[in-house]
Amino acid sequence: MPLTPWTYVYFAAAVQAALLALALWRRPANRQANRVLAVWVALTGIDLAVKALYWHLLAPEWFRAYRFVALFPFLYGSLFYLYVRALTTGRSFRPRDLAHLAGFGVMLVLNGYVFVMDRAQLQALSARWVAGERTVGAWFDVPLFLYSLSYVLAALVRVRGYRRRLRERRSDADRMSLRWIDVLAGFQVAIWCVAIVQALVYLPVLNYGLLFGLVAAWVCVMGWFSLGQPPVQAEPEPAEPEAEESAAGAADESRHAAVEARLAQLMGGEAPLYLEPALTIGQVAKRSGYPEYLVSAVINRRLGGSFWDYVNRLRVEAVRERLAEPAEARTILDIAYACGFTSKSTFNAAFKRQVGETPSAYRRRHAGATARAA
Repeated sequence: MPLTPWTYVYFAAAVQAALLALALWRRPANRQANRVLAVWVALTGIDLAVKALYWHLLAPEWFRAYRFVALFPFLYGSLFYLYVRALTTGRSFRPRDLAHLAGFGVMLVLNGYVFVMDRAQLQALSARWVAGERTVGAWFDVPLFLYSLSYVLAALVRVRGYRRRLRERRSDADRMSLRWIDVLAGFQVAIWCVAIVQALVYLPVLNYGLLFGLVAAWVCVMGWFSLGQPPVQAEPEPAEPEAEESAAGAADESRHAAVEARLAQLMGGEAPLYLEPALTIGQVAKRSGYPEYLVSAVINRRLGGSFWDYVNRLRVEAVRERLAEPAEARTILDIAYACGFTSKSTFNAAFKRQVGETPSAYRRRHAGATARAA
């Protein structure tokens, strides 16, 4: 059977997926997340290659492989969720995460009869599939869509929470908002919508060629965004109590007072360190001359809260001082930027949480008090 244009597209996308998977696996930025993504992209490439070969050859022997890769979509939603989780927490894949692949395992067992058919049975089933008999394999379409889309939605909920926490703490949150995740999720939802319509209503345009053409385009989109993604500041999940106790024992408590004094020196004076935008705990530790784990321990145990709580608290205090000055003519946002904030939303959230009122209300109140005193 001659190659069709769609077959060329699938083969090209499969080759691109293989190259992209290799590049992602070796990419140092966001290593744990990119390795999950590499597996996901590689499976997509295998999926496209097998479908291209089957539609080109229409050989019953290939129908068994075709039916196997037809179950891969039960992995795609799960892998998207695991990718987002690894990106936001830095957590690698663990044996217990196999529970997220249970949908694929269940469907593999339920479709096991296909993999033990003899040649004659495979040929008959393949012929029914080529003839467009919609009952062949259609019974798992609805569970597939519900299962996969639930994982996509769970991943978006996780991203939303990550963004909210970033805006509350970090002044450089806008450039780390993972907007490409929305694009990837939107592309997946579009593919699933086409698949749902194709499964429920026969339309000549919405065929398998278009559906997997969209998958091939998704591989290109994935390559564009994944290879250009910046390093993401992961938020480690809460440590187990035993791990916390171990870390506490590892810190040299006899140096805590010295570290605290050094931090006070760095954060005070005429050019306090917190004025630097996008400041990280690694930079502070380097300037202090102490290990990062020790600086983090001192901030958490002696200064209250996380590193970002500590830095933003100092920044908010600096803004308060300037807003209370009658001669200060700059706008509130200009003052916030001068004090180290680079995001309006982060500043407003940190200020209201710490002071109990908005920056504009705080400024008006002090302006009124000054006028009355005069």
